[in-house]
Formats: sequence, C-alpha cells, structure tokens
Amino acid sequence: MPQYGYFLSCEEFGPADLVEQARMAEQAGFEALWISDHYHPWNDAQGQSPFVWSVIGALSQAVSLPIETAVTCPTVRIHPAVVAQAAATSAVMTNGRFRLGVGTGEALNEHIMGHTWPPASVRMEMLEEAVQVMRRLFTGEEVSHHGTHYTVENARLYTVPDEPVPIDISGFGPKATALAARVGDGYITMSPDESMVEQFRKGGGGAKPVSGGTKVCYGTDRDEAVRTVRRLWSNQLLPGEMGQVLPSPRHFEQLEPLVTEEMVRENTVCGDDVDDHVCALAAFAEAGFDRVYVNQIGPGQRGFFDFYRTKVLPQLPR
Repeated sequence: MPQYGYFLSCEEFGPADLVEQARMAEQAGFEALWISDHYHPWNDAQGQSPFVWSVIGALSQAVSLPIETAVTCPTVRIHPAVVAQAAATSAVMTNGRFRLGVGTGEALNEHIMGHTWPPASVRMEMLEEAVQVMRRLFTGEEVSHHGTHYTVENARLYTVPDEPVPIDISGFGPKATALAARVGDGYITMSPDESMVEQFRKGGGGAKPVSGGTKVCYGTDRDEAVRTVRRLWSNQLLPGEMGQVLPSPRHFEQLEPLVTEEMVRENTVCGDDVDDHVCALAAFAEAGFDRVYVNQIGPGQRGFFDFYRTKVLPQLPR
C-alpha cells in the first residue's frame, strides 16, 4: 500500500507559504513532501518561483518529513555538478530524508541562458550522463569527467550524506520510462497508468519505488473551484509537447482559451465530494504506485488540509 504525500508548488506560492503548508501537511498526516523546481511559473497568475534549494533548507528545519524534488532538470540551466552539491547538502540537512527527482525539463525554465533547447532524444542523453556525473560525486571522491555533454575537472563534494542520494527519474512516455527503469533509483510519473508501472518494473526497475502525483482543488463551491483551476493551471490540460517546448509564461497564457471549464470538470477533481478525492488517489494505489502526492490548487490551503485530515486520508488504501 502506498504512502501519501503533499506536493508543494513553487510556481504558486512563496517560500514562507510553502514552509507553512509543509507544517500543515505533517500535522494533517501526510507522510512525505514533493516540491517543484522552476525558474518561471507557468503563467503570471500563478505568480511565484522561489529557488527550490533555499526552500528545502528551510523545510529541513521546519518538518521531519522526507522531501523530494519533483522534478529538477540537471542538464541545461544548472550543471549536474552543482545540482549534485545542492542535493548532497539537502540530504545532510534532512538526515538522509532527501531524494532527488530529475527529468528532462521544459524550455520554460531551461532556455534562460540562451542555449539551444535540444530535442527530446538529446535531452534524455544529457539526463543519463548527468545522472552518471552526480552519482560519482555523491561518493565524496574527486571526479574528472569528459563526456559528450559535460566536463567536470577535479570536483569533489566534501559535504555528503552517509548514503548516496537516491535519484528518481521522471517519465511520461515509453522511452523515458525505459530510461528510468535502466538507470533510476525510482520512477516518477503523473498519471495512474498501470502499463507504465509494469514497463518500469519489467524493464529493470523491479521493486524500486514508483511515485505519482495529482492536483485537486478542494472547495465548498465546485464551480468556483473549476474557475480557480482554469485560471491558475490550465497549462496542465494542454496536449502534446507544448509543455516542454514553449519558452515563456506569456506563451502559455496565449493558449488558455483552448482550455474550457468543461475540460477542467472532466479532468481535475474540484469541490468537496469526498469520494471524488479518495478515488483520484486510490487510482494510483490500484495501478501499483508506492507513493502518491496531491497538490491543492488555489488559496484554500487550510481548508484542504482539514478536509484531508478528517475525511480523505482515513479512507485511502494503506
């Protein structure tokens, strides 16, 4: 049976709010934390984007829950040797309760240095090489690396945890899932797709942890919750590769008319129907996930945590 965690959104909330949400999550009975890693929000209505590693430092002192990035792109905006240092320090500060979730990223966050945004096949090559570099650095030994995409010279991490930081790999399609199965310490995806879990396990993932996440909007007025989702997170309903290739929040804003309120109603749990919330999370348990994370969209955070503490979490498969 899975653990249930809370998904902190750096796109929508500032550092102080995120720390307070983490405290409320722990008090409500959530067992772990995810936190997003963005340079930009998806749109200006979301309105935030704090540096995730600073927030993780604060979280390590505020709560005792395990923490994982969901997800960091260690390939373009930040060199994998620097990400390795940040992850190792986070693991030390959390007494080994930190996992590094990584993925191939989005142009929205990664293109800011002016580099060409590579196609998906190249991004996966870069991610695999980045994982190799970070794993070597986690040993605390001096590393020199001259690879296809990265150069590291005489680098050594002096502050490292007792055990290497686990690296989970995000994937939404067969190729990325195969990469996660082959080189990851775990697998991350955002849909309760049993076939992807099966591919990961049979492709080499075995019993390694599979984690998934979903977004909901709790509120006593379902229509208002639907409008909140459409205003803040219409990007999550855009089809195809737009989420990976569009370079700025204004481009996502230009596509908001494509997402209707009816699409939100059909694809996002909105309102205060307990069964709807339970079913959304239980679907991940039924698909074989080990960890399930949920994010509350919008301002109703305290009401969400009270609702989940008293009515939702007690009914979930455990």
